Amino acid sequence: MMNFNNVFRWHYPFLLLLLLLVSRLAAADTLLVLGDSLSAGYRMSATVAWPSLLDKQWQQQPRIINASISGDTAGQGLARLPALLKQHQPRWVLIELGGNDGLRGFPPQNIAQDLSKIINEVKAANAQPLLMQIRLPANYGRRYTEAFSAIYPQLAQQYDIPLVPFFMEQVYLKPEWMQQDGIHPNPDAQPFIADVMAKALAPLVKHD
Repeated sequence: MMNFNNVFRWHYPFLLLLLLLVSRLAAADTLLVLGDSLSAGYRMSATVAWPSLLDKQWQQQPRIINASISGDTAGQGLARLPALLKQHQPRWVLIELGGNDGLRGFPPQNIAQDLSKIINEVKAANAQPLLMQIRLPANYGRRYTEAFSAIYPQLAQQYDIPLVPFFMEQVYLKPEWMQQDGIHPNPDAQPFIADVMAKALAPLVKHD
């Protein structure tokens, strides 16, 4: 008659290894995108927006959670962040915010303060912040646009975090990729943006 205790004792190390592997797969690394309309998919389905396309392209390795909301300022993103960090427990957070602050003419120092708080919140959650460079249209005036653009490299240097290039600089060159408002990319631009972001993010999130 088979001794099940002996059988279990023999297979226990293999069962333990299997459980560890299953647990690791279940807790797949997550990249959280904290952004505004440029990542939310303004006036289009979220499934068409570049984060969703990149998630499919990478086959969820890592998994990409798009927590972007059209119209969000850096302050609004900051207010939503604690709940998002608790819910998704990401390994990386891509911060794509500040554009709406700039379009509304908020003081650059205030924008920098909110972005700093976001970076600190992400670090406190043991996640890696990835900061995207944001630029404003030239018609906002040279003095303001330069002060605004300088926020991002300054913060990246201060906190020693990666600065991700602004994908819209290439999209603006293609009028057929822009919506009528001249600010937001249309659905046709999303596959291009996903490819640009794949190249920029792959080395940072160790995607092969």
